Amino acid sequence: MPYEPPPELAGLSLAEIAEAVAARELPPVSQWTPADTGESEMRIAADGSWWHQCSRIARPAMVRAFASLLTRDRAGQHWLVTPGQKLAIAVEDAAFIAVDCVEREGALAFRLNTDEIVVADGDHPLLSRGSRDAPAVYLMVRNGCEARLDRSTWLQLAEIALAQGDGSSVASAGETFSLLAA
Repeated sequence: MPYEPPPELAGLSLAEIAEAVAARELPPVSQWTPADTGESEMRIAADGSWWHQCSRIARPAMVRAFASLLTRDRAGQHWLVTPGQKLAIAVEDAAFIAVDCVEREGALAFRLNTDEIVVADGDHPLLSRGSRDAPAVYLMVRNGCEARLDRSTWLQLAEIALAQGDGSSVASAGETFSLLAA
């Protein structure tokens, strides 16, 4: 079956965004506890590109497949998990990159570099890090993995924050998130 990416966020209502989020079926990696562990020889660069043994993984379908198997443990180690194996993967910054943002009916929806759509809420909070001169905002995606907002998405979010108030925080799905690093 050919892959059909979700439509552009700008053209979707909140109900359509919620439908796209609900339609995404992910493997139940949090339920898998394989005994066999090892090293994947893979890494995710800070720009969101995926690499295996110094070669870039250029097929978006492979990146999406691997991304659906990602978890991050409490120590910060990222893993590719299958029912039979758990392989470490190096992540330079965040496992995902948020590449677009839209506000609809009091909720902020983000598109990731894997075409996944995530709505910022209590389960998917926005986290501010970095400094005043070099801000960095992250979105909790799932299984401990985060998405860093790219520059254009951060600017979109800053415009939304200014429209909502003084620009220091943003509201989404009944939650308020500070955009200032602690």
